[in-house]
Amino acid sequence: MRTMKMIGFAVSAVALSAALAACGGEESQHHPETPAPSSAAPAAPAPAQGQSNQADITFAQQMIPHHQQAVEMAKLVAGRTSNQQVIDLAAQIQQAQDPEIQTMTAWLQQWGAPVLAPMPGMDHSGHGSMPGMMSAEDMGKLEQSKDTAFDTMWLTMMVDHHQGAIDMATTEQQQGASAEAKQLAGQIITAQQAEIATMNGLLNKK
Repeated sequence: MRTMKMIGFAVSAVALSAALAACGGEESQHHPETPAPSSAAPAAPAPAQGQSNQADITFAQQMIPHHQQAVEMAKLVAGRTSNQQVIDLAAQIQQAQDPEIQTMTAWLQQWGAPVLAPMPGMDHSGHGSMPGMMSAEDMGKLEQSKDTAFDTMWLTMMVDHHQGAIDMATTEQQQGASAEAKQLAGQIITAQQAEIATMNGLLNKK
């Protein structure tokens, strides 16, 4: 009888141990250990907004002084003509190109490229290799003219100047890498082609 009690006790102990082990297993299933933190894998690099190549840099470096000369030509209109269409066109050119100069200057700074130093006064002879740039002599003649003579000279010079900008912008679209610069180049082409059409129309009336 005593032996039977001991056997029963042993069986109960084994059953209790098994039950405790099962509970422990369930608890570990419901409450797994938090894994030790690990270094996250580096994310794939996002495309740089300022990504550029040499064509983009050349475009901005050359278009800035090109625009600056166009703005100077636009400023000469005041007091030299009463032709409202020429006055309005000059204002339109200045309003469009001043912000573009600021935009391209910021790009060059982001790209770590130098901004070409502006030439003193209206002398852009140092940038004469750029398409459509007027010489200091051309600018001097324009400054000395008035009325109808000024209108004709200004329109003729600005058509050539705009065509030069279109040529430069076309090269940027073909060779550039910066999406932003190529977009601006497209805007320059569209705007200045329309202005050339307007200026040619005014010249044909004379």
